[in-house]
Amino acid sequence: MQSRRCPWAGTDPLYVRYHDEEWGVPVHDDRRLFEMLILEGAQAGLSWITILRKRPAYRTAFDRFDPRKVAKYDARRKRALLLRPETRAHS
Repeated sequence: MQSRRCPWAGTDPLYVRYHDEEWGVPVHDDRRLFEMLILEGAQAGLSWITILRKRPAYRTAFDRFDPRKVAKYDARRKRALLLRPETRAHS
């Protein structure tokens, strides 16, 4: 049985997949929760579809959202992240 799709999902395949597979689904995995925290923080003032399109770059930049690795980033690594256009929210 196919569930009804919310109108906000529109027709963009990325948005439709997010709606159908992720939105509203409880998450208990620490890495996935950390991913959502990073992505939500980046979203400030942007549409969610913009962040979904940047998600692969964020995965690369943040070591596949491994919080243990990210916690060990030194000042140089943090500066490098801030300079990466694909991880800046408004680029």
